[in-house]
Amino acid sequence: MSNEIVIDEWQIKLDKVLDELKKCQESNNLNSCTPCDKFFECELRKKYVLAAYESMNKGSGGGFEF
Repeated sequence: MSNEIVIDEWQIKLDKVLDELKKCQESNNLNSCTPCDKFFECELRKKYVLAAYESMNKGSGGGFEF
């Protein structure tokens, strides 16, 4: 049995957007998006949320179930 981790296209996209998000937070001296005054309008944050959702459902769309 191999311990190799398989990274799919959705995880790659999520990692890329997360890196962009962290850089934005650092440039604004924040450790979270929550205190940012652009929290609800931020397109980068919206991209991150979408990428996180897609990485969980592997792009299959539809509803989200826990």
